[in-house]
Amino acid sequence: MTALLQVEDLDARHGLLQAVRGVSFEVAEGETLALVGANGAGKTTLLRTVAGSHRPSAGRIVFDGADITRLRAHERVALGIALVPEGRRLFPGLTVRENLLVAAHGRGRWSLDTVVEAFPLLAPLLDHRAGSLSGGEQQATAIGRALMTNPRLLLLDEVSLGLAPVAVDAVYRSLQTLIDEGATIVLVEQDLNRALRVAGRIACLLEGRVVLEGTPADLTRERVTEAYFGLRRAGVA
Repeated sequence: MTALLQVEDLDARHGLLQAVRGVSFEVAEGETLALVGANGAGKTTLLRTVAGSHRPSAGRIVFDGADITRLRAHERVALGIALVPEGRRLFPGLTVRENLLVAAHGRGRWSLDTVVEAFPLLAPLLDHRAGSLSGGEQQATAIGRALMTNPRLLLLDEVSLGLAPVAVDAVYRSLQTLIDEGATIVLVEQDLNRALRVAGRIACLLEGRVVLEGTPADLTRERVTEAYFGLRRAGVA
């Protein structure tokens, strides 16, 4: 499979703090990669750096064969990279319909109708203000807004964070539809069970580094948990 995204020896900093350290990975077209790790592992910074919202201090990002390391976020959106940020960041005073339409870009699979088809819980909410929605409804709207750009690569940061279990179930049902249709996704998720169920490949970050990578079939939950908390690194069996 041809790599759509290549990340090579990427470093990213917050001032003196190095949040991402020499990270390299590839994502093939149609693949779902889950980035897992504890709080502070560097997952969100890594995703924001790929999206162009955070400038790397070293390394290279290649998208569809082109070096995009120095491109700004809006230029990456135009190329087909869409980020759903942690916390959703909708326009609370706009309706769901307006939040979706404001991101409409180009021709492709995704339109207002097809987004509502993929996220049916949004159908009765189109004329509701985004600020009045529940967390799960806001997350569905945020993912739908990203889809309206007709992306080739969808970056999802902390899909289940702060949501009730029933809301997480609803969002993941729709997410599974995207995966089944062949969407290319990089997913940041703290819920290991969710990540192992939906991803084709897992990469575990610890202190800004990828310490474990593989397919769910090749990685036991115990191995991922050990990498997640750095137990092997600390000498704990």
